[in-house]
Amino acid sequence: MYATYLRLGITVWDGNRAVIRAARLKLARSALRNPASLEARKRFYRDMLGHHADAQRRVMQFRL
Repeated sequence: MYATYLRLGITVWDGNRAVIRAARLKLARSALRNPASLEARKRFYRDMLGHHADAQRRVMQFRL
């Protein structure tokens, strides 16, 4: 999933809303409309937000 996060085309300083918007564009249209895949979508968004938070922590730690 980290590779997908890297392909979102966002910067470390973007907010969570920008991450969700970019991640939504990576999902197939059928996955967005299927109510059965709701939990999978939530898990995907949480993973992307988790990777984003880790990236922000690393930048702050090393003052990049």
